[in-house]
Amino acid sequence: MNNAHEQYDHPLHVSLDRAMQWLDRLGERRIPAAASADEVRAALGDVLPDAPTDPAEVIELLATAAEPGLVASSSGRFFGFVIGGVLPAALAADWLTSAWDQNAGLRVLSPAHVALEDVASSWLLELLGLPAGSAVGYVTGATAANFTGLAAARDAVLSRVGWDVGANGLAGSPRVRVLVGAERHDTVDLALRYLGLGRPETVAADEQGRIRPDALAAALDGDRGRPTIVCLQAGNVHSGAFDPFTEAIALAHEAGAWVHIDGAFGLWAAASPTYRGLTAGMADADSWGSDAHKTLNVPYDCGLAIVRDPAAVRAAMSFHGDYLITDADHVEPYEKVPEASRRARAIPVWAALRSLGRSGVASLVDRLCRNATALAEGARQLPGVQVVNDVVFTQVCLRAGSDERTREVGQTLMDDGMVWITGSTWQGRAILRISVSNWSTDEDDVAATLDALARATA
Repeated sequence: MNNAHEQYDHPLHVSLDRAMQWLDRLGERRIPAAASADEVRAALGDVLPDAPTDPAEVIELLATAAEPGLVASSSGRFFGFVIGGVLPAALAADWLTSAWDQNAGLRVLSPAHVALEDVASSWLLELLGLPAGSAVGYVTGATAANFTGLAAARDAVLSRVGWDVGANGLAGSPRVRVLVGAERHDTVDLALRYLGLGRPETVAADEQGRIRPDALAAALDGDRGRPTIVCLQAGNVHSGAFDPFTEAIALAHEAGAWVHIDGAFGLWAAASPTYRGLTAGMADADSWGSDAHKTLNVPYDCGLAIVRDPAAVRAAMSFHGDYLITDADHVEPYEKVPEASRRARAIPVWAALRSLGRSGVASLVDRLCRNATALAEGARQLPGVQVVNDVVFTQVCLRAGSDERTREVGQTLMDDGMVWITGSTWQGRAILRISVSNWSTDEDDVAATLDALARATA
């Protein structure tokens, strides 16, 4: 029998050393990658060796060749897209997850993971104020979470009119109407395409991107009795705004619609007493999608698909195999997600929640929002810079004059490399979008970011 300690010891120690070197330098390094993909590929070498290579040498080569091509997205000065950092407990737990190498698809394959998933799920539902007993599936990200919730929605609304999607498919079925806000995230449309539901009907939004209840009411009145799904949003990707859930969900349910909420980063506002009001009424929906690798700051990849009725998601996602060992008294993990075999994603989520506690999660959310507010207030003091959104959560949108000038400032920031703030287009105008998502962002990072913005706009 091979001595596992001897086999793993050296490469794991090399990996630890190189990981710590990377983490130690995050605070000082430029954010963009220093090498192109072609340069990294050349350093790695294109030819597959004929003979084996010592595992420790493989890790040394990997770290040395890849590091120049890494983006410091875990830095406290990275504000592009909505990308969190990684909490210490979550990172360490993720290493154990890889070492344990559990297939989290079946209860029998890992009772330990099932226990961790059950505990983490109950904690998540409590923190987010969602109905106890809801099914929580651990998926790759918010796209897969929206797909899962909308799959349950599609099958449920068609079942209500007597159509069995599992048995009959979609050909010949009543057409499902999907209503979305004008500023929903594009991944909602992507999930609808995956599900064969086609292009949704757009409902007008206000100046901050929130769906307008009057427009939703008019759209719902147009064809009552038809299978309908309404998609709402917790955290607009530009403004950070939240849809008016109480009114919108009541209108949708009155019309017999299923309500799904895309809350990739915004769902976490419910965990903070300070910002919980933004999510008022959210718990009345039927399904929710979110990410743990955004606001909760666990490692990639980890999304959360939450469905009020476990039977609905089980009907959409489950399958049978005679070789599978299942527990008839419990929902199997694979019956809540689009994957059979999958990584044990609940382990780092449990570790993050256990390390933070209820007050720590609230403090994390508050700190992200406080940093966003500080960045907005500092930006307003710079000549020619305008904050164009109401800063209600973690998103800040800036303009630096004309569209051309705003894009020029964005390029100057990227060339400078001390912060990562990328451009976008919102409501027809070029903007610079700041997404505050990293637990490690502090006052020094905020100050360094404002200094970089001042240099770029001078």
